[in-house]
Amino acid sequence: MKLSSLFQGVAMATALFAAGASAAPAYVATTAIVEHPALDAVRDGVKAVLEENGYSGDKLKFTYESAQGQPAIAAQIARKLVGEKPDVIVAIATPSAQAAVTASKDIPVVFSVVTDPIGAKVVPSLTAPGSNVTGLSDMVNVEQHLALIREFLPDLKRLGIPFNPGEANSVAIVEAMKQAAAAQGIEVVESAAPKSSDVMIATKQLVGKVDAVYATTDNTIISAFESVVKVGIDAKLPVFAADTASVERGAVAAVGYDYAALGRQTGELVLKVLAGENPGDIDVKMAEGTDLYVNPKIAKRMGVSIPDAVLARANKVID
Repeated sequence: MKLSSLFQGVAMATALFAAGASAAPAYVATTAIVEHPALDAVRDGVKAVLEENGYSGDKLKFTYESAQGQPAIAAQIARKLVGEKPDVIVAIATPSAQAAVTASKDIPVVFSVVTDPIGAKVVPSLTAPGSNVTGLSDMVNVEQHLALIREFLPDLKRLGIPFNPGEANSVAIVEAMKQAAAAQGIEVVESAAPKSSDVMIATKQLVGKVDAVYATTDNTIISAFESVVKVGIDAKLPVFAADTASVERGAVAAVGYDYAALGRQTGELVLKVLAGENPGDIDVKMAEGTDLYVNPKIAKRMGVSIPDAVLARANKVID
């Protein structure tokens, strides 16, 4: 064989290899601490953005695993995903984000709906966080939530919050609400629910002690939210929420994010990483856009009515 032919063969093989490599699908591995409508909407929003931007069919390998509410399982999933070497790990909710950041030192991690990324030690800074991590925070506006509750209950004196003290995001929200409530002379009564099976008991412990219940974006509480609703109906105790999806499941009202939209905002960050940007150079994104949902039928069953001013500005009224 002539030397020139050999070089041509090598060049062709190299070109074919490169073409094959470029045709390999982008591998986006997603994981969440638990399955519930808000977190599922985040996952679906991420995938929708990827597909709309050319990552579809054989151009995308998209996987999903739930930790079923168990941080230990979240850690196992994170280690497993690191071993599979995806292009990006999308970690949904604080416990899964913490697990992914601990497990991965070089594979890009894009977290989503982490309330307090710095407090949870997911990133050291919201600006150019460094290393291999960026993502989206859904820190809620507790003052806005408290103002909404007081429209229903102007004489509110005690607000009950069932929460999982093991979830850093929940602790941050409870502390923020305690400060906001104290400034208005309102007492926050906490009730611990470390597991989903504890949610009903924790909510029942608030009956007779509070004027209303506030469900944060605590994944443990939201995964068993129907238990909170049942207690609210049985005790004529109005239940308010921090996310709009919970209104469709039985909360009286909520000013909150559309989690499908937050998934899409997260998807935009994933696109940047797939395009070659270093996650550590991408600022953590703060969730954008809030809606007001109300549920008149549930409100009546819980002993309150929707104020006309609230009903007039509601983005969605649940029938």
